[in-house]
Amino acid sequence: MPAESLETRDRAANPAHAFRTYDPRLEPIAAKVLAQERLSAEDGLALYKSPDVLAVGWLANHVRERMHGDVTYFNVNRHINPTNVCVAACKLCAFGRKKGDPAGYTMALEEAWTAAASGYSEAVTEFHIVGGLHPDLPLEFFLDVIRGLKERFPKVHIKAFTMVEIAFLARRAKLSVEATLVKLREAGVDSMPGGGAEIFAARVRSIICDHKIDGEEWLETARTAHKLGFKSNATMLYGHIENDEDRVDHLLKLRALQDETGGFQTFIPLAFHPENTPLDHLPVTTGLTDIRQIAVGRLLLDNFPHVKAYWQMMTPKIAQIALRFGADDLDGTVIEEKIYHDAGATTPQGLTRKELCRLITEAGRIPVERDTLYRPVTRSEESFTVAV
Repeated sequence: MPAESLETRDRAANPAHAFRTYDPRLEPIAAKVLAQERLSAEDGLALYKSPDVLAVGWLANHVRERMHGDVTYFNVNRHINPTNVCVAACKLCAFGRKKGDPAGYTMALEEAWTAAASGYSEAVTEFHIVGGLHPDLPLEFFLDVIRGLKERFPKVHIKAFTMVEIAFLARRAKLSVEATLVKLREAGVDSMPGGGAEIFAARVRSIICDHKIDGEEWLETARTAHKLGFKSNATMLYGHIENDEDRVDHLLKLRALQDETGGFQTFIPLAFHPENTPLDHLPVTTGLTDIRQIAVGRLLLDNFPHVKAYWQMMTPKIAQIALRFGADDLDGTVIEEKIYHDAGATTPQGLTRKELCRLITEAGRIPVERDTLYRPVTRSEESFTVAV
C-alpha cells in the first residue's frame, strides 16, 4: 500500500497515535494541533527551536490535509514590474535603482500593456504588478496602467501594488490611503499582493528597510484595504538578521489582523537572497530553514486559508517538499520574474502549466488550477472559465 494511503488510514483512525517525536517540547503542541486549538507565542518559539523538523512538518501537514486534502493550487499569471527606480535604499533589495542610474528603467504605458501580452501563449488569469517607489511618477500614471490593462484584458484579475507602494502613492498624491485605494479600485485593481511586510520588528526594519513604512503602517494599510473589500496576501522575509522571536511576533501580528478583517488569502514566506545586496555577506537559507518556515507558518496562522511555497524563491525542488510541510499552493507560471533574480535567484524565470502540474503530481498531490480568489479554472483548447 502506498505511504499516502497508510498515512491517511492512520490519521483517520487515531491522529494522536500516529504522531511521533523525540522532542518532548512538541508533545503539548501536538495535542493542541490535533484538538484544533490555537498555538501561543511560546509554542511558535518551540517549533522554531525544535531539532525534530520532521515532527514539526508532520503537524503542519496534518493541518494542511485537514484543510485541503491532497489538493495543491497554482495559477497562470504574469509578473509586470513597471519601474525599478526607487527612492528607498533598502539593504535587502537588489532590484531598486536610484533616479539617473543607467540600470534604472521605467516602462511607458504602451510598454506595460505590451509586456502583459508577451512571453507565451497560455491565457493568464492574473497580472501581478509591483515595482519601485518612483520619485516622479504620479498616481495617475499607475491608474492609467491599470485602466489600459482592464481595457485590453477585461477577464484578467489585476493583483497590484504592495502596501508600501499604496502608502507611498497616497503621500505623493496628498490623499488618504482609503481615497487612494478607492481610485485604484475604480481603475481596475482587484486585489493586492503581500510584499513589503518583510519583518515587522522595529529593530530589524530599521536596519534592512528603514526607508519603507514601518510595520504598524503596513498593517494599517492592509486593514484599510480589507475594510474596503480587497483581498490581499501577506509575506514574511526571513533568513537575514531576524531571530525566532521576530518571526513569531510577525506571524502573530498577521494572525491578529486576520482575526479582525478576514482579508488575507495566503501567507507567503520569502527566503532572503543576499547576493547583489548590501547584506551579501550573509549566507543563503538552507532547505531545512525553508521547509521549517512553511510548517511554522501553517501551524501559527490557523486563520489563513492558504500557505504558499513560492517556487521562485525556494526552488521548485524545495517547493515540492514544502507540499508535505504545510504548503497547499505553488504560485503560478510567473513569466519573467525580476525582483528576486536581480538578487541572484537561479530558478527559471517562469514555468508552464504542464511543468507545475508535474511538480505537484510527483509530490503525490492533486494539481488544481485556480484564479486569484481560489476559484477553480477549467480550460478548453481556446479559452478558460472560472467557477463562481
